[in-house]
Amino acid sequence: MLPILVLFCITTLDGVAQEKKKPNPAMAPVSDVEGLPRILLIGDSISIGYTVAVRELMEGKANVHRPRTNCGPTTKGLAELDAWLETGGAGKKWDVIHFNWGLHDLKYMGPNGENLADPEAETSKPQVSQDRYRANLKELVSRLQETGATLIWRNTTPVPEGASGRVVGDSVIYNAIAAEVMKEAGVAIHDLYQFAKDREAEIQREANVHYTPEGSEILAQDVVRVIEDALPQ
Repeated sequence: MLPILVLFCITTLDGVAQEKKKPNPAMAPVSDVEGLPRILLIGDSISIGYTVAVRELMEGKANVHRPRTNCGPTTKGLAELDAWLETGGAGKKWDVIHFNWGLHDLKYMGPNGENLADPEAETSKPQVSQDRYRANLKELVSRLQETGATLIWRNTTPVPEGASGRVVGDSVIYNAIAAEVMKEAGVAIHDLYQFAKDREAEIQREANVHYTPEGSEILAQDVVRVIEDALPQ
């Protein structure tokens, strides 16, 4: 089971109780077991949700790392990818990189940077346009290919009805753009979109792009399936 985020109270000097979050175990540093393949997961909160379960399922089979951050939109990827590739130690080789950007690219922002703005407002626009998304992905894939790792593009999971700041169907549009980029670059595609869509009522939160803890575990099983197929024999 995925660990549950626990909140506990601390009392300040003025006697006011405040909640303090315990660190997310997905962000914990990983000490490599020598001789095992090294896996890097790149992605937003959806991948954060399945990281711990992937590690548990791959224990004894691979060292599973992730950047200690929400990898956000492609613009953040362009700015921080070099640092992420040094996760777990500079200069170390990656065997498989399983990566995604999308849900943050397609979300709507207000004119002053307001997050998750109303998509119907004239002043709102996607954080990263479709054309810019395509260009950013091409550059990111080119940089990832320089690592020599086996690359797996994990496409973007569905936007359900009622989710704020996003439009139902935009995942399909952005995924189609990504599919063209990956086909051109010869990168394998993990269709987690359809896997999640087929189980939407079972695993996804209502009117929310995120998944229940049990749902994230189910996603992790499919992530492990494709990574294991890509591991060196």
